Amino acid sequence: MSVDTNNRQKIFKKAIDDEKLKCLLEAAIFVYDRPLSIKEMKQTIFIHYHLTNKRIVAQLNKLTEDYQNRGIELIKVASGYRFQAASLLNEDLAHLFKEKAPRYSGAMLETLSLVAYKQPITRGAIEDIRGVAVSSHIIKTLIERNWIKVVGHKEVPGRPALYATTNDFLDYFSLKSLKDLPKPLEIEKEVIPK
Repeated sequence: MSVDTNNRQKIFKKAIDDEKLKCLLEAAIFVYDRPLSIKEMKQTIFIHYHLTNKRIVAQLNKLTEDYQNRGIELIKVASGYRFQAASLLNEDLAHLFKEKAPRYSGAMLETLSLVAYKQPITRGAIEDIRGVAVSSHIIKTLIERNWIKVVGHKEVPGRPALYATTNDFLDYFSLKSLKDLPKPLEIEKEVIPK
């Protein structure tokens, strides 16, 4: 009688106590070069342990509490969990970096905003809303940064590409999902004070 691979894996899974689980989570997220999802954790660092998502999340929540009111915070973004400098320290920490953050043109930010809020959207629709042509360079730059991608084609003559944002876009702006984008009314109040 042969035991299939799935059953064999279940038989040989080890137990892990909460303290070791929390330490392993902390170390893995710290050393990984991008956000780490629970699925990736289970397929890599926890491959030999029997763990539920609920138990992993409970320890992630404890880690988040441990890092409150400190210089580092554990946050969840679209692709998973990552450590980052506490946001209230950004201005002071900017002096550590000799390279200035890339500056983006108003046209590029307007285009990115329209894709984020109106996705999926065609280049023609962006041009109609903005009232000006969208440079190929802008679309190319946003795709190269992996902030937008082609998610299909509109079923009209010419079949123009439909653009939408990516998880890299959400991660860069520390968002879990598109629901975390500021509401247009909030933006209007910040940009155009009365």
